[in-house]
Amino acid sequence: MNPAAILWLIAGCLMLQPLSTDLYLASLPHLATDFGVSPAAVQQTLSLFVVGFGVAQLISGPLSDRFGRRPVLLWGLGIYIVASLACALAPNLQLLVAARFVQAVGCCTAAVVARALIRDVYAPAEGAQMLAKASSLLALAPIFGPILGGYLQVWFGWRAAFVFHTLFCVALAAAAARLLAETNAHRNPAATQPRHLLAIYRRLAGAESFWAYALPGALSYAAIFAFISGSSFVLIKVLGVPTEYYGYGFAFGVTGYLLGTIVCRRLLVRVGLARSVMAGATLSLFAGLLFLALALAGVRHWTVVVGCLFLTMGAHGINFPCAQTGAVAPFPREAGAAAGLLGFFTMVVGFITGTWIGLSHDGTLLPLAATSAVLDALLFASALGFRQRRAALA
Repeated sequence: MNPAAILWLIAGCLMLQPLSTDLYLASLPHLATDFGVSPAAVQQTLSLFVVGFGVAQLISGPLSDRFGRRPVLLWGLGIYIVASLACALAPNLQLLVAARFVQAVGCCTAAVVARALIRDVYAPAEGAQMLAKASSLLALAPIFGPILGGYLQVWFGWRAAFVFHTLFCVALAAAAARLLAETNAHRNPAATQPRHLLAIYRRLAGAESFWAYALPGALSYAAIFAFISGSSFVLIKVLGVPTEYYGYGFAFGVTGYLLGTIVCRRLLVRVGLARSVMAGATLSLFAGLLFLALALAGVRHWTVVVGCLFLTMGAHGINFPCAQTGAVAPFPREAGAAAGLLGFFTMVVGFITGTWIGLSHDGTLLPLAATSAVLDALLFASALGFRQRRAALA
């Protein structure tokens, strides 16, 4: 395949997740009003998406190891299209939550195949560079998605976001069907056998080389998911930002992710994969402590949330490309399973974070700031604790 085709397909597959979570963020407070439910109930549309995304990766990864990346990806995109239509037509919150769960199954398949495809085609260092490039393109989704979502909410209501999901995935599926060649040269017929699969996951879960990157990466995702879950309620309901303007604030914060991926690419060349993780973790810690300090000082302004989101996203732009590549690289024969386990653990941490954000919301900035600070402190501690192990793998 043409390298440019690989890059755009990987970026498109990875874009599905931020589009699925970010495009309708401005609609969350309005969903609570329309369905007459609490913010915690509406958070289930995010939390159950995260659960579906995480659990399905344990299956979709091994399926791609057995049957190949191309057929599994096309089936996953088909599931996503059907589920997105169901979301757009959902008559109540319960059916919307159920459809979101199924939508996540298709979405996670695309993400897992994209990560495994990188491992199929590139060596670890080259794979990190390719993933950082794809992440730079990926940043377009969370930058422009919330802006578009805010206007879709104002013009058409919350269902329009899921119509957009459907159309985007139809275009992606058509491109994948035309451009994607099979990259799995070592298909394993035993990859989905329960006993064999359990043995693989047991081996991965016991490998320090996996956790040296997976743990900081998962906690980095949890740190940004705290903002994904709570920023619309804080900015719109607490700080009075108009719905149509929310997307601009969130998009500015997400430009930090784009800059972070650019910094990541330069760090990888200059200091390597292992030390790049420490740089991202240090920035994460600074962002979390700054947010908590400003909230405790009583500073109530939208720039506090957006500015700390910018820093947290910038750190994630460094952390996550490194984590995705580093966690999968030691396992070339089980790349799909390793990518799936990484995604599962990441989504478990994200689910816990999103649930806590919904339950702890009290009409102030403090719960979001405190959660952010704790997660960033744990991220820094995990990166520091595995520093020697990453250095040994380099």
